[in-house]
Amino acid sequence: MTTKIYLIRHAEAEGNLFRLAHGQYDSTITAGGYRQLSYLRERFRNERIDAVYGSDLTRTHTTASAIYTPKNLPFRPLPLLRELRLGVWEQMSWGEILRLDRQMYIDFNKRPDLWHAEGAETFAQVRDRMLEALRLIASAHPGGVVAATSHGAALRTLLGTLQGLSLEEIGKTGHGDNTAVSLVEVEGDNMRIVFRDDASHVPASASTFRRQSWHKDDAATEPGLWYQTELEDGTGRTATAMMDETAAGHFAVHLAPDTLRITEYEIVPELRGRGYGVQMLGQAVQFARKRGRENVSLTCSEAMRGYFAKYGFLESDRQGNTVKMTLDIRPVIRDIPEVETYDDKI
Repeated sequence: MTTKIYLIRHAEAEGNLFRLAHGQYDSTITAGGYRQLSYLRERFRNERIDAVYGSDLTRTHTTASAIYTPKNLPFRPLPLLRELRLGVWEQMSWGEILRLDRQMYIDFNKRPDLWHAEGAETFAQVRDRMLEALRLIASAHPGGVVAATSHGAALRTLLGTLQGLSLEEIGKTGHGDNTAVSLVEVEGDNMRIVFRDDASHVPASASTFRRQSWHKDDAATEPGLWYQTELEDGTGRTATAMMDETAAGHFAVHLAPDTLRITEYEIVPELRGRGYGVQMLGQAVQFARKRGRENVSLTCSEAMRGYFAKYGFLESDRQGNTVKMTLDIRPVIRDIPEVETYDDKI
């Protein structure tokens, strides 16, 4: 009997937005990612699904909720579907990785057969456990239709393998956008890809890849930021954001009893509007989590309110043209918003 398995990459998560290396670090879905999930939910609303699996990380569990919640199905966590374990790269900025080891950065996308990092899995190990996950799911649901949420590098490796490619050859293949869907049919020992990396349900305005270039063939080294820390202690952190060896911005955060406050936040004028400022927000989020805070707060002008709201900050107080805003960073599953007009995916 043939089992159909929909393989789904998680929605936009913090690592995608903030340009951080998140393998098995338990990050959350962003505000933009929740918008993507509203489209994913509509895509599967009328599809038969008998079971929903996913890796046990928050970003994949949250993504799976777009399918299992409307269908009143349980979520079945399967750690075999986790992302590649990144070892010492975990939680580093991609800009810092590029600066420290340019060739390994390139190999990660272009030559996975050569890539290695201290304490990390190999791509061969990821390939083998992902194949095992498919076999387990298919054997548990003969003749069924299953959805399974996983991660970008893990899915790229699996799908390339099912197409008969070596790890070296997989380095020449494309990447799936956030919430991209692939369909695999499994019958006995045979596994066949029906289609892969289809994100046609996500409008261009909600696509993560439309805002980034690292995944394109000619842009394996998209510029990212690294950070010169000037102060880091029990009270907070102050750092300069660097692009190559040039200062690109500056930020400071202060630990309050119930929050992490951003007290300074500035990107140089020539880099504004190009996605670099949000990378500094990622530094604040990671710093807050490491120190047990559940939210990040700041005070900004009315003119900047929309910028921070786009990334999930909510207004909590206001005095004149000064707005206090807060971002909840707890790793929890939230309600997925409604899609106003699903037809705008075209």
